Amino acid sequence: MPIDATDTAESSRSRGKGRPRISETAVPSLVQILNLIRTGRASTRQELEQKGELGRAVVADRLQLLSDLGLVDESELGNATGGRAPRLVQFSGRQGFILLATLDQTSIGVGVSDLTGKLLTQHHEAADLTAPVAQLADRLTSLFNWCLERQATPTAPWGISLSVPGTVQAGRDDVFMTTTPTTLPAWEDFPLVETLTRQFGVPVWIRSSVETMTMGELHAGAGLGRRSILFVKAGRRIGAGIICDGQFYRGAQGAAGLIGALPVVSDGVTGTLDVMAGSDMIEREGRNAAQSGRSPVLADLLRRGSEITAIEVSQAAQIGDPAASAILSKSGHLIGQVVATLANALNPEIIVLSGTLTQTNDILLAGIREAVYGASHPLVTRDLQIICSQMGSSAGLVGAARVASEALFAPAFLKDWILHGKPTLHPDFVNFRARANKAELPPPTHLPPSDPGRNAP
Repeated sequence: MPIDATDTAESSRSRGKGRPRISETAVPSLVQILNLIRTGRASTRQELEQKGELGRAVVADRLQLLSDLGLVDESELGNATGGRAPRLVQFSGRQGFILLATLDQTSIGVGVSDLTGKLLTQHHEAADLTAPVAQLADRLTSLFNWCLERQATPTAPWGISLSVPGTVQAGRDDVFMTTTPTTLPAWEDFPLVETLTRQFGVPVWIRSSVETMTMGELHAGAGLGRRSILFVKAGRRIGAGIICDGQFYRGAQGAAGLIGALPVVSDGVTGTLDVMAGSDMIEREGRNAAQSGRSPVLADLLRRGSEITAIEVSQAAQIGDPAASAILSKSGHLIGQVVATLANALNPEIIVLSGTLTQTNDILLAGIREAVYGASHPLVTRDLQIICSQMGSSAGLVGAARVASEALFAPAFLKDWILHGKPTLHPDFVNFRARANKAELPPPTHLPPSDPGRNAP
């Protein structure tokens, strides 16, 4: 279901009949006022005048234009404080939608958010990320179309935001993607960004799963209202997300938080944290414990032909198997040692742990807590909370929505599309979309007619 090209006449009509074209010199105040409203820093005309340091006539004129563009609404009244009740100025978050997807090694999630980043719908299903990326692109397209069909209003999407495993190199956060990053095998040979742009006609953003999950926790999870957060995702790879003064820290190349590459020592052996404490280690040690008979529970599973994975080791530990418990405790202590170093350096208010193992196994959590509290300065741990995420698979979708909404309304990007009413008419994106439409893309992988909605709720 491709999105039809929108011509610039639409942006002219959106200004309202007979309204003269506003001077380009007014754009900075338009951008300022819209973001004051969007971020909740101002909700009345008086607050806009005070916080924006703008005159009453300027605020009135800019609000009229923003209302003509459908970006703000003044239909509701606030509480009266001794006089007439003021009209509330609110951001029109349903003026457009953002399509979202999280890609993991064994699953894919899709969703839709409004322009505030609020998640409206979501769906998760099993997937194999080692399959050809063309098949992944077709599945994404089918699920995105299914999501759009479920929306109650015919509002068009304004952007696509993807959460992927691996590091996504940092660029200018206010600019959309124009190339597909090589974060997954075979991505460099398939123009996923160009394909999605061509199919849906909107800008695309891609971020790492650790970044989007950290952003999800900051804006809708355990980190809500916090200014300093350390997020740790433990799986085959172990990574960290850092929130400093309310902002996500990406580093010079977008590689901040790659703690799985740090060296640790266990039983006289030195290796990276990924190798020594990740789920591959848990699986390997669990299989050894099963084969040697040290773990009766895992040995029984092996005799019955079951595969020994990190999940089986975690389940065995939960029911009291000593060998499995020791494996999980070892992993937790090694992760905790590295996290303690970060805690001493960053002094976070809260440490949020995520990943299947940390969310389903108290032993791993206990090992991490013991190591952090034992190796950190008393001032660091005095009020420190170490908890497991309660958002699960929703964290990545919520964070991806925030990545896109903040990029869409970043002042440097917003100033070039605000007079047109929608970001798809940003001059740079119009040019990129034209190039994407002319590019020779791989043919689609045709799925069975019944496939586009399979497993969809």
